[in-house]
Amino acid sequence: MMAAYTTQRIWLTGATSGIGRALAERLLDQGHRVALSARRPEALADLAGDRDNALPLPLDVTDRQTVLAAGRRLEARFGGLDLVILNAGTCEYLDARHFDVELVERVFAPNVFGVLYGIEAALPLLRRARAEGGRPLLAATSSASAYLALPRAEAYGASKAALSHFLESLRLDLAGEGIDVSIIHPGFVKTPLTDRNDFPMPMRVSVEQAAEAILAGLTAHRLDIHFPRRFTLLLKLLGVLPPGVRYRLGRRLARDPNSTPREARS
Repeated sequence: MMAAYTTQRIWLTGATSGIGRALAERLLDQGHRVALSARRPEALADLAGDRDNALPLPLDVTDRQTVLAAGRRLEARFGGLDLVILNAGTCEYLDARHFDVELVERVFAPNVFGVLYGIEAALPLLRRARAEGGRPLLAATSSASAYLALPRAEAYGASKAALSHFLESLRLDLAGEGIDVSIIHPGFVKTPLTDRNDFPMPMRVSVEQAAEAILAGLTAHRLDIHFPRRFTLLLKLLGVLPPGVRYRLGRRLARDPNSTPREARS
């Protein structure tokens, strides 16, 4: 739970579905001033309801100019930002038999560049909060798939690994400014996106469990917020095994090349 003794100024993207909606509802219930971003204005209006601490801020995270304009609106409304949670993203699985670079681009657009545009817009406001004496936090949702290469995850896993690497590097450069960076690495969470998956999802958790784990990690300014821990620790362990061992394990997970995979998309 976020600290109850102070009201924070928060920007949350991907706010109307899955993990984002669960986070939005909790943060609003706790009394924080929350700017809510997603693509559908009607869904944002439904989420905000009549709450005076909710600021619907519709945008497409892949449109850099729109995201920068949202940053200017946030500056006018909030002044600074104490917490930014860049949560919007998508997933599509690649069928290597029909190599599709456009699919890869569609996944990288929100998962990598959408987050970078959000960072570009938010950093001046995080710096303002720091100048006011706060301890601002930048967080973004990666994935446990960043820990280990898996079959069909060429686009999704690579986008999340790129995001995690970028944020780890950025964390080092922002530390001297007093701006913290948390990376969120969920395992499987039951959302409309994962409901489309056509493979087993071990240890899948609810969005409520995910929100609880994320908020606990954000309160502690934890560097790596990962859950469910039995699953994510296993992936971390597998990720440091020798390449030959990882290859043999990964081959066991790969599907029959004659099957026709179904894609998960947002």
